[in-house]
Amino acid sequence: MPLTTRSETEIFERRESVVRSYCRGFDAVLSTGRGSVVRDTSGREYLDFLAGAGALNYGHNDPDLKAALLDYVAGDGIAHGLDLFTEAKGAFLESFSELVLEPRGMDHLVQFTGPTGTNAVEAALKLARKVTGRTNVIAFTNGFHGVSAGALAATGNSTNRVGPVIPLPGVSRLPFDGYHANLDTAELLAAMLADPSSGIDAPAAILLETVQGEGGLNVASPAWLRRVAELAREHGALLIVDDIQAGCGRTGTFFSFEPAGIVPDLVVLSKSLSGFGLPMSVLLVRPQWDQWQPGQHNGTFRGNGHAFVTARATLLKFWSDDTFTDAVARRSALVSRLLTDLAGQVPGARLKGRGMMQGIDVGPRLSAEVTRGCARNGLIIESAGPRDEVIKVFAPLTTPDGQLEQGLRILADTTLAAAGGSGSAVPG
Repeated sequence: MPLTTRSETEIFERRESVVRSYCRGFDAVLSTGRGSVVRDTSGREYLDFLAGAGALNYGHNDPDLKAALLDYVAGDGIAHGLDLFTEAKGAFLESFSELVLEPRGMDHLVQFTGPTGTNAVEAALKLARKVTGRTNVIAFTNGFHGVSAGALAATGNSTNRVGPVIPLPGVSRLPFDGYHANLDTAELLAAMLADPSSGIDAPAAILLETVQGEGGLNVASPAWLRRVAELAREHGALLIVDDIQAGCGRTGTFFSFEPAGIVPDLVVLSKSLSGFGLPMSVLLVRPQWDQWQPGQHNGTFRGNGHAFVTARATLLKFWSDDTFTDAVARRSALVSRLLTDLAGQVPGARLKGRGMMQGIDVGPRLSAEVTRGCARNGLIIESAGPRDEVIKVFAPLTTPDGQLEQGLRILADTTLAAAGGSGSAVPG
């Protein structure tokens, strides 16, 4: 049953490209949002466990971020500055350095790219190839890095790749950690890089996500990440970590790779970097690799003053001490416990992911039925994985415990009903 009337959606169906996707499973016309709750044009409320696919880690319209932005706009602050020096950009860089980079011992420089994550991935790939003089990039099964041509070459999903229509050269793909139960994929990579007859050219970069968001919440172990980082150094390749979805606290720490103790050569950030859903993307570059010529990589919207303002306000509010990190850890444990309870009641289901980037693999048929049912029951939630088999809990990191439990209760009841069971897996 549709969530809204035909007349409300007619303009979208008449004028918007059929490439649209999320709205096919949730056709309500949304109007307002605050925190983890959104409302449609009829006034109905929904819990938002999609959160802009990770672009709204701090929820909708956080009042402090909103106030900072409104003050800036009211004061005629620079909205668009290309790469000119602006007060807003300088203030962001000061806070990012003081609150994020320096406490983690990171000497990275900040390159502002175009507004989306794929823009920063393109910059990373281009820079790695420029400084190494090589063309090949190692990417992994089920990785997702964007849909512009260079990033798409490193993306695994065949639907996104539109193959074989679009030629996508320059990437060698190897199995991600855990891709096969009886295969140490890091040692397979080591063997192939060491073998001059493996068919893999010396790589300019090794590109990975520590938790594969769109690929199905596959988690790389710290040991695997450390071994891959070691192989990158040994073979003269730059290690690129794509933290577009897993970063900005989504896995519990600001950067997803922190628990592994590695220091990537290049780090890609976007999505929740602005904290407010405003377009912003950066590439973090170790100083020795910052070998661009002026203007060699650019983008018209790399100077989004409004995003600089909300990004700085986000850092000051949430990352000045450990209070927020502790809250995320507590909520992550709650999600783990309740999803584990649910998985135990659904034959063949299993928990995936880590931090506030978790989900439950129930298979593609049940997953599709559950996400549609959740929409009818007041919960916006989506799926991931090569067959959309993993229901993906992506609640804002700021979701109050009561709302988090309420959303997971809706998920549990909907899943059990669709699976032929009854009752709730989540305590009331």
